[in-house]
Amino acid sequence: MKYQAIDNQLFIENRKNFVSSIEPKSIALFNSNDQMPRNGDSTFFFRQNSDIFYLTGIAQENTILVIFPECPDENYREALFIKKTSPQIAVWEGNKHTLEEASEISGIKKVYWNEEFSTILPLLMNRCKHCYLNLNENDRFNSPVVYKELRFANEMRASYPATQFERSGPIMAALRAVKADIEIEQMKVAMDITEKAFRRLLKFVKPGVMEYEIEAEIAHEFLKNGAAGNAYYPIIASGAGSCVLHYDKNDQECKDGDVILMDFGAEYANYAADLTRTLPINGKFTDRQKDVYEAVLRVMKEVTKLLVPGTILDEYHKEVGKVMEKELIQLKLITEYDVKNQDPKNPAYKKYFMHGTSHFLGLDVHDIGNRHEPMKEGMVFTCEPGIYIPEENLGIRLENDLVIKAGEPLDLMASIPIEIDEIETLMNE
Repeated sequence: MKYQAIDNQLFIENRKNFVSSIEPKSIALFNSNDQMPRNGDSTFFFRQNSDIFYLTGIAQENTILVIFPECPDENYREALFIKKTSPQIAVWEGNKHTLEEASEISGIKKVYWNEEFSTILPLLMNRCKHCYLNLNENDRFNSPVVYKELRFANEMRASYPATQFERSGPIMAALRAVKADIEIEQMKVAMDITEKAFRRLLKFVKPGVMEYEIEAEIAHEFLKNGAAGNAYYPIIASGAGSCVLHYDKNDQECKDGDVILMDFGAEYANYAADLTRTLPINGKFTDRQKDVYEAVLRVMKEVTKLLVPGTILDEYHKEVGKVMEKELIQLKLITEYDVKNQDPKNPAYKKYFMHGTSHFLGLDVHDIGNRHEPMKEGMVFTCEPGIYIPEENLGIRLENDLVIKAGEPLDLMASIPIEIDEIETLMNE
């Protein structure tokens, strides 16, 4: 692994917290992600299931976690099953965890080869009342792919029809949303690496540079500093592309007089950073670009104050809309008449600001959490307002990552340049 070892006390505490939330006489089962085929005999780069990483710290494929606190056999009250290595695997794929290594990483004393799982599972299922299955319950998830945990859940229901099955998803969402101090430290490293990449770009962006060259500079800085790579596919959008919310071509030339919107973040120890900055390609904003940029920055500063314990995300987004509404009127993009006569379900500001302002952040860039419950200390959210004016080929978005604290949030990206004067000065040094 590229990151420094994480204190296994994190995973031990995470499992204790999970156990405190389940029904008596319950077993909970977690599987690693599939290693997905690509073409020919190739596979995509493996990324561990975030839930099993949260509970074990194991980033290796073909891993199964069993949690059964009241199991009559103490050997399986907390057990890990991992891929058995061989001399051939070592030659072709490199070393895999030994039983002892997996135990040290996870803090789980009982570790077995996963060939043993199918024999042990019936013994465990016959002694439990509830079985917790772990499906992808992220609000944003909508995929036709039948993934490992879903296949496993279908098999379990068919094999053990008399068992009462439960959902791990709501428990994991509640636990993962509130970050432990150790998690915040991993995220700070991801933010620091992301800042290094951004400062590199301040010296690199200029007319004539290709968007993919900027992407390459980001990748270089990430890998050089121990990140696994991008926490998500980077958006490097110049000119008209800056108005495309999920622009991913990154293949255009950066032209004099345009802005470039860059949305990227490092992944470190499986934790994500999520940064957006918008730069003038030639190093100096036009008056119009300044006006729009300052409007977005004012919204960001104002709505950041709302990210406090007790705030409910959906209600927060409505308040953000009111703040943005005033700025768009000042920019003469909408009028008070538009606001007065707007459809409440499709407010006037949505024409130029059509996405949400904040989302959960953690082991996934769009992390799990309950948007209908009040924010709590220790949760991490992005704050990313934007204004997009396609008729002017001008899109401005700014984004920082913040930890919810009593009083005001902790800005994990406070040291990353965002003010116009500082950006222009650094670009022209």
